Amino acid sequence: MGCQASQAERVRPPEGRVTLLHGSLTYRDSRWAEADVAVLVEVIEHLDEDRLPLVERIVFGETAPKSVIVTTPNADYNALFANLAPGAFRHPDHRFEWSRAQFETWAAKIGETYGYAVAFSGIGAGDPVLGAPTQMAVFTR
Repeated sequence: MGCQASQAERVRPPEGRVTLLHGSLTYRDSRWAEADVAVLVEVIEHLDEDRLPLVERIVFGETAPKSVIVTTPNADYNALFANLAPGAFRHPDHRFEWSRAQFETWAAKIGETYGYAVAFSGIGAGDPVLGAPTQMAVFTR
C-alpha cells in the first residue's frame, strides 16, 4: 500500500508545475483550498443569472484564490456580426450576454464585496466604439 498524499500536497504541484482542477462552480470543493488562480473562460454566460450569487460566493468568498480571471462575450460587439439578429446571443446555450458596462458593474461589486482589485481588458481585435469581441476581468487580492 502506498502513502496517501495530503489534500494540500495533491493540489499544490512541485515548483514550476501546474495542476489543473475541473469541478463545479456551485459547490464547495476542498481541492480548491490552496489554489492560486481560478480561470473562468467563457463560462458565466452559460449560467442562469440567478445562480451567479452562488458562484460568486463559492469562487470569490469561500475558495478565494489570489487571482481570478473571467472572460465573457462583449454584447456591445454583437452589432458587428452581420448574421446575428439584434438582441440575439452568439450561442444558443448562453443565458445572457453582458455589455461592457454591465460586466464592469458586476465585477466591481465582486471586488468590493470580496476584497479584490479588478482590471479590465478586451480579447481580440477591438472596434474603437464597440470594444473587443471578448471582455476580461482580472481580479487580484
